[in-house]
Amino acid sequence: MSASVSNLTKRYGMTLALDDVTLDIPDGEVHALLGHNGAGKSTLIKCLGGGVSPTSGSIELDGQSYDRLSPRESIAAGVAVIYQHLSVVDNLTVAENLFIGQEHTRAGFIRRGLHRERAREALATVGAHGIDPDMKVGALPVGQRQLVEIAKALQRDARLLILDEPTAALSRDEAANLGELVRDLAGRGIAILYVTHLLGEVLTLADAATVMRNGRSVWTARGSDITRESLVAAISDGHGAVSDPPAPPRSDAAPAFEVEGLEGPGLGPIDLRVQPGEIVVCYGLIGSGRTRFFNTLFGRMPRTAGVVRVDGVPKAASSPSSAIRAGIALVPGDRAREGLFGALPAQDNTVVVAMRRLGGAGFRSLKAERAVFDRVGAWLGLTPMSAELPAGRFSGGNQQKILLGRWVNDASQTRVLLLDDPTQGVDVGARKDIYDAIKQLAAERGAAVVVATNDPDEAIDLGHRCLIFARGRVVDELVIADTSADALLSAAHDTAKDTRILNLPEGR
Repeated sequence: MSASVSNLTKRYGMTLALDDVTLDIPDGEVHALLGHNGAGKSTLIKCLGGGVSPTSGSIELDGQSYDRLSPRESIAAGVAVIYQHLSVVDNLTVAENLFIGQEHTRAGFIRRGLHRERAREALATVGAHGIDPDMKVGALPVGQRQLVEIAKALQRDARLLILDEPTAALSRDEAANLGELVRDLAGRGIAILYVTHLLGEVLTLADAATVMRNGRSVWTARGSDITRESLVAAISDGHGAVSDPPAPPRSDAAPAFEVEGLEGPGLGPIDLRVQPGEIVVCYGLIGSGRTRFFNTLFGRMPRTAGVVRVDGVPKAASSPSSAIRAGIALVPGDRAREGLFGALPAQDNTVVVAMRRLGGAGFRSLKAERAVFDRVGAWLGLTPMSAELPAGRFSGGNQQKILLGRWVNDASQTRVLLLDDPTQGVDVGARKDIYDAIKQLAAERGAAVVVATNDPDEAIDLGHRCLIFARGRVVDELVIADTSADALLSAAHDTAKDTRILNLPEGR
């Protein structure tokens, strides 16, 4: 199948998730898709899979043009999306998963024998000869579960296969097997859109590669034009600073935040010292352990060893509530699911942590709450400045300002601010406002700020120091003033050892 999208645009209110994206995937091509979180990759995948309707533009599949696709139309047209979080049903057998919704029956009874036979045939097409069709999918290792999902797509005659970060949870051997399968499927004429953040996979597998940034397809290359250097340059746009450099930290003072020997499941040991007014960036690829580190510091994941100190005082921080009492705040990466109360007014979202402090005798002080909201909203440039508008009705950038305002308003007692991908899905204008607020919080209040990101330009814009994360540990430390976005990106890929499928010969 040949597949293409032309001038594809998707708006969510004032936010452009896709901005005039064009992409071509001929028959039998492995086309890699790269970009930071919030670049638009997921929205593009959902448009092709029928989960999202584009605002404008067109999708063409084997010469048939569509303004939009429903999930049913997408499947009928031969599109299959294999998401990072697999959609197989764990408590059903392999055969039941393969034929769910397409059961063969006779006299009203499911033909289980036929299903087993057809399941073996489907599994053979992906080299999964050893998988028992009667085994529950939940009992299979993740690599075999992924093969079941690919087999399901192929037995439904998929001709455009979209793989979303397919090796993220695989072992080295499983990743190598998947690489061989991808090559084999492309050789059969199946078009493959391969979403990844690992440059080694692109260099080994891809016939073509496209980089997305801020909802746009900004770079495409094919064949020998795809090099490590060209990929690094395309992913790191070199736009220069979005805002002014941060003020120098108070290096002569005692540390505002200290972490010694912190360990948790798949994490550590990690040591960290942050001076008052210092912004430290935790940079690494997806899965490097940055988010686990933050969740452990905030009490959302168990800490099995180590000491955490705020202003020199040891803190338990064994739960989010105890972390907040200790002055530790977290702005999570998924603001919609983990941070905002979308149905509640912007004002309530902003002051929810400080309500008891602002009120008295068990009663809320709406007047005091409104004053806090007005001050922090004006400071952050919130638009619109509507206290009563539900938070979920704001644009992505303004939702992030509301969430940030919860921890940086003048009624908060935040001493340590943890920000996980703080500008994911945020436009450039809102990004500058957020950067300025973070830097001002550090400089004026002497707070310790720790930022997790996989965007090297963001790391350069925000930080004083940068810790490189890989495999749940800090593997390198760089001074931001002495490095570049390209150097950070190269360092992260070097330390991640993204070579799990590089035993394949390069090129097709």
